[in-house]
Amino acid sequence: MTNPQKRPRGKRLALIAGPTASGKTALALRLAHSRPVTIINADSAQVYAHLPILSAQPSAEEMASAPHRLFGYLDGREACSAARWAQDAKHEVEIAWSEDRLPILVGGTGLYLRTLLDGIAPIPEIDPQVRSAVRALPTAEAYHALADTDANSAAVLSPNDDSRIKRALEVMRSTGKSVVEWRALREGGIGGDVELHPLILLPPRDWLHVRCDLRFAQMLERGAIDEVKALLALNLPADAPVTRAIGVPEITAMLRGEIDRGEALARGQAATRQYAKRQYTWFRNQPPTNWPRYSEIYSDSEFSKIERLFHF
Repeated sequence: MTNPQKRPRGKRLALIAGPTASGKTALALRLAHSRPVTIINADSAQVYAHLPILSAQPSAEEMASAPHRLFGYLDGREACSAARWAQDAKHEVEIAWSEDRLPILVGGTGLYLRTLLDGIAPIPEIDPQVRSAVRALPTAEAYHALADTDANSAAVLSPNDDSRIKRALEVMRSTGKSVVEWRALREGGIGGDVELHPLILLPPRDWLHVRCDLRFAQMLERGAIDEVKALLALNLPADAPVTRAIGVPEITAMLRGEIDRGEALARGQAATRQYAKRQYTWFRNQPPTNWPRYSEIYSDSEFSKIERLFHF
């Protein structure tokens, strides 16, 4: 991803990233107190209109304090790819600049941020017959086939990573070129044209896990169950992305009488902690090493110190 030490002088773009419940929204809103900003969502769950509570979207009061964009703007029937979001985010960034506002990307979906900054690989459409044949393979068989034809891709994947294994294999079989080669040809990123000011929040894991548990419990109290009831009433396709959001499967099982509320709570909290763990690992290892990391517990009293990490 784009290295801030090599950024050009020009239009500023701030970025606050990190795992769920790490304090990203609070920090963005605090920045809005000191300068005109536009807060742009970079979280794949928060793009959907149906789950403002379960996806932890900012409240109506918070959204009224500064312009917020790409929150709850899609119907749950629509699949939102990283490419789709990146195109929409580019548009909102340009509007913010035209209004003399600092655009702040806020979210925990690393693929979205990487696509916006670094671009996307121009992989052609996959032959439907190839895709169907690959997707029908058992994971182990697909992994062995990938290792035989694209050892470089196989070497960086877990043998149990079904979706990425099959994606790499279908790309190789359909295009004759490794997905690794395609990714080296990324195009359309804006990282080289902006003055990027990133910050990654990586608070203590124990504190983060407590926050995850507390927040999911609060979601149940504040209307998450009614959200899922309304979502189920839409009769969305079983594979609609919004139906896989954390909390939806757990609350759905409760509404169907398969588990009680206590079990739904425990499962939702566990799923949130697991998600935060994956995000934590990604943001610790994947972005450039000189992107500032803030590893303490965010508080307003330390805002001036945190603000300096942005190098404004």
